Amino acid sequence: MTANLPEQRGVDHQARNLPLDAHLHTDQSPDSSVPIDAYAEQAVERGIAEIAITDHVDFHPLDPAYRYTRYEDRQRTVRDAAERWAGRGVTIHFGAELTYNRRWEADIRDHLAKYRYDYVIGSVHDWPESPYWETRVRSFIEGKSLGEILEPYYAEIIAAARTGLFDTIGHLDVVRRYLYPYITTADLAKREDLQEPALQAIIDAGAVLEVNSSGLRYPGNETYPSAAVVARYRELGGERVVVGSDAHARGSFAARLDRSYEHIAAAGFEALTFRRGDERVRIEVPHDTPISTVDALHT
Repeated sequence: MTANLPEQRGVDHQARNLPLDAHLHTDQSPDSSVPIDAYAEQAVERGIAEIAITDHVDFHPLDPAYRYTRYEDRQRTVRDAAERWAGRGVTIHFGAELTYNRRWEADIRDHLAKYRYDYVIGSVHDWPESPYWETRVRSFIEGKSLGEILEPYYAEIIAAARTGLFDTIGHLDVVRRYLYPYITTADLAKREDLQEPALQAIIDAGAVLEVNSSGLRYPGNETYPSAAVVARYRELGGERVVVGSDAHARGSFAARLDRSYEHIAAAGFEALTFRRGDERVRIEVPHDTPISTVDALHT
């Protein structure tokens, strides 16, 4: 979950009047200090109809969210807030972002069998023994092809999708954040075919691809994944997408989330796919979402 660069706090573009932001971190995550009511207040002010609180749950003792909070405390915090804000124009869902790795898949299965969420994101982060860890990434990439460099990350993504444990696979290609500055977004764009097995695994599993706007707050200035990858996912037969700002700070709530909607609309998707507890629903992409060419969306 370590990010090589801090999330930018001064966000210059905050989206408004959108139906959903499905990826938010509060002070129940170790890397955020935002109280849930701060997000709810912003959602009301800016017309974001639904939000999902997806605080981190980790399963490796060296990861920061390992036993950081208790399930019961997180659930109570979100459910109480949902009740407080229900009559003020925002619906709040109790979710979680679980860090996936094959080494602790059994622990994830046990957790999800024991605890119930409205919505679950499965994400691959730079786990403590990962080659993408900040102190070892430079030596790891030396002398390797791009395919060899990306293989450990995408192998975990494919495995996560195949488990069937998650509603959504989170921030696909966040690995480029860990590889910066040694490998650039432009370098990766030349070999977007390397992502296709991961995209196909998500499709085959019936999981949902998240178009995460947090990448627009980091060097590279593209969503996770990029507009071109979202379009390719559609071409391969992908039918399910969702959006999230992945905010960890007040100023990042729904930040540039309209770009995620633009990428989805440009790829031909008419609706988001989201689980509201017991049911999986389709949420219409706003009709006024700008539709541009993929090339235009790269600019």
